[in-house]
Amino acid sequence: MAGNRTFTMIKPDAVGAGNTGAITKMIEEAGFRIVAIKKTQLTPERAGQFYAVHKARPFYGDLCAYMSSGAIVPMILEKDNAVEDFRKLIGATDPQKAEPGTIRNLFAKSIEANAIHGSDSDENASIEGSFFFSGLERF
Repeated sequence: MAGNRTFTMIKPDAVGAGNTGAITKMIEEAGFRIVAIKKTQLTPERAGQFYAVHKARPFYGDLCAYMSSGAIVPMILEKDNAVEDFRKLIGATDPQKAEPGTIRNLFAKSIEANAIHGSDSDENASIEGSFFFSGLERF
């Protein structure tokens, strides 16, 4: 059974470009309720902890540097079928392949600077949400 919560994070490129409000508005207009939200900045070490699953990958260092290069806005969202519905809203990782009207189609600069993260499973949503927020059930 699909869960009703997911995790997202508006990335440094989109925050720096002033797109946080427009992206948040799209999320709410798509029927998601924001359960938790904050603006923060990761240190390179903290980014490395969040992306530890990619540590052996060649892009790991660049990813950690990028994710600690500016402010981010992590959020926990709630809606029926949250993970799948949110993945549809954000679009493909490559903004050139993202469906028109998706967040990445509208706001991403490149595959690397793709505006937003969305959890790919209920399990990862719980793990990722707990990384940024404590005291929420299931997160």
